[in-house]
Amino acid sequence: MTTSDNSPAAPEAPEAPEQKQYVHEHTPRLDWHQHAPEVFKAMIRLDAAARKGVDPVILELVKIRASQLNHCALCIDMHSKDALAAGESVERIIQLSAWEESQHFYTAKEVAALELAEAITVLTDGFVPDEVYDKAAALFEEQELTQLIAAITVINAWNRFGVSTRQVPGHYKPGDFK
Repeated sequence: MTTSDNSPAAPEAPEAPEQKQYVHEHTPRLDWHQHAPEVFKAMIRLDAAARKGVDPVILELVKIRASQLNHCALCIDMHSKDALAAGESVERIIQLSAWEESQHFYTAKEVAALELAEAITVLTDGFVPDEVYDKAAALFEEQELTQLIAAITVINAWNRFGVSTRQVPGHYKPGDFK
């Protein structure tokens, strides 16, 4: 580019990058743990008891998947961060929302746990199908299966607190509640 006298024009200043305007973060409807501290403490104890004997990788996978199904943004945020901090791959976490089409990312035991988590979480038929339960029962020892069912039940309870009180995701740091 040149000016009318054929001298080079001064370069134009680069435009500042446009700032994204994100939607305003909502506030929680209710700080339920402050209003029902004994329930919150009981949930913490129940969560700790339920996770005993469950493979930590499987535990986080089923927590993330149940939270996706329940649309609990806080729990998706929390358990994805915990899984990443524990060494889980981004790819496997991303694929959880479509795990049925990407089973090759998971072990047979993980797939059975995900199927069980979905069946327990989405009770549209009113029961866990025999084939889902039988598949999990064939891969997990009875004690481990019992603990897995308990862990899936507990994350569903956490999800219901999170969704009904609109808990806000994005502020959790891995290990905050361990």
